[in-house]
Amino acid sequence: MTYAVRLTALEGVLVLEPIVFTDDRGLLFESFNKRDFEASTGVSATFVQDNHSRSKQGVLRGLHYQVRHAQGKLVRVVQGRVFDVAVNVKRDHPQCGQWIGVYLDSIENKQLWMPPGFAHGFLVLSETADLLYKTTDYYSPYDERSIRWDDPTLAIKWPIDKTPQLSVKDAQGMPFCNAEFF
Repeated sequence: MTYAVRLTALEGVLVLEPIVFTDDRGLLFESFNKRDFEASTGVSATFVQDNHSRSKQGVLRGLHYQVRHAQGKLVRVVQGRVFDVAVNVKRDHPQCGQWIGVYLDSIENKQLWMPPGFAHGFLVLSETADLLYKTTDYYSPYDERSIRWDDPTLAIKWPIDKTPQLSVKDAQGMPFCNAEFF
């Protein structure tokens, strides 16, 4: 096995903790191994796209999802530290509107798996952060939606005491009650 799997409070959302080999030269770990991913998680996913995001401290990206071409995402931080959030946006699911937040960084190398049906967002806590994430479907700008990061219905407890830096798209995110669900 290349990592241990930890269940979260949200059905289907998992934290993967890699087995890291270190010595006086540095470290090595398998960030993804299809066979081990499937055996450890029970998830059979085909990844079709890799994304790299670099952001500055105080930037919040999200909460993003696609209404068609829904993407499962395997997220990890290769430099820096973030607070990463997954929100269930599956209409008839008993956990619709529930969220979890996980700290991801380049020290512990944990990864977050969220299957299709979840909105995703993150807040950069370090000076900068680089995220890499694999997706199970291609990006479709027509299908992308953004939910407000500070939606009172979701009441996400972001670890920040001021308004984060947002893109125009994210600043205009819709309230959760108006979101298009799966």
